[in-house]
Amino acid sequence: MLEKQLSAYGDVEVNESLANHTTFRVGGNCAYFIYPKNELCLMRILDILKNEQLPYKIFGKGSNLLCSDDEYHGAILCLDRYMSEYYFEEDGTLVAQAGCSIILLAHEAMKRSFHGLEFASGIPGTLGGALFMNAGAYKSDMSGIVKSVFVLKDGICTWIDVSALDYSYRHSRFQKESDWIILGARCKLESGNQKEIRDLMDSRRIRRMQSQPLNKPSAGSMFRNPQGAQAWELIEKIGYRGKRIGGAMVSEKHANFIINEDHACANDIAALVEEIQKKIKETFDIDLRTEVERFNWKI
Repeated sequence: MLEKQLSAYGDVEVNESLANHTTFRVGGNCAYFIYPKNELCLMRILDILKNEQLPYKIFGKGSNLLCSDDEYHGAILCLDRYMSEYYFEEDGTLVAQAGCSIILLAHEAMKRSFHGLEFASGIPGTLGGALFMNAGAYKSDMSGIVKSVFVLKDGICTWIDVSALDYSYRHSRFQKESDWIILGARCKLESGNQKEIRDLMDSRRIRRMQSQPLNKPSAGSMFRNPQGAQAWELIEKIGYRGKRIGGAMVSEKHANFIINEDHACANDIAALVEEIQKKIKETFDIDLRTEVERFNWKI
């Protein structure tokens, strides 16, 4: 009955494995995996879940998540199937829904000779996820281009100015406001030379292919860079390049990538993360924090 009710407002998969929806390729089953058809449908789905007292989690492309192996007795609301429209204005204003691929937006901006999103051309997530984490690369991040974010909070859709979102390195206010849902954003890009933008993106793509283990399931950079240091260098100094627990391994290619080398479970990855953190703390007295968000873990 609940599946039928939810299906009026989105595509619904029942008892779906989260391993099918995360770039780590790990995670237990969730009760419902739902693709809302639009903002109106999303709000109705939230009402239904509230009436059923079912918890929920917003997903994009699952590229920055470590989901536990446990079952999730709730709903995953994934925005990347339907809520992914975008619009460019002549002055470089970009208005886009949260489910847009950030890589796609970077390429579409380049085609229109707008620069400012080149840093995101290799980040395999959605706009919503990038805004949540203040994703960045090459000394640039989302806070440098976003002007306001369209948010569902307290049952109301509203625009929030970037000045009120507490952006800093891999941090935003959204990480503290668990009930807020990012629906979209307005960003400002600048006019540039299309060939120069394309060449820069191409050169960075080649560098990524040479330096990152893109052929293995991972969540990208596992750890944030602590003040005055590089996470990968610290991991190398403790001799953990190639370190393995179960099917999880520190990449031989890039020490800040933990990869699913051979049918890893979430517990393998978590154990390797915790061992690295403990060793770094003992060796350098540095608290190494993850970039990757943990979901559905017992505290």
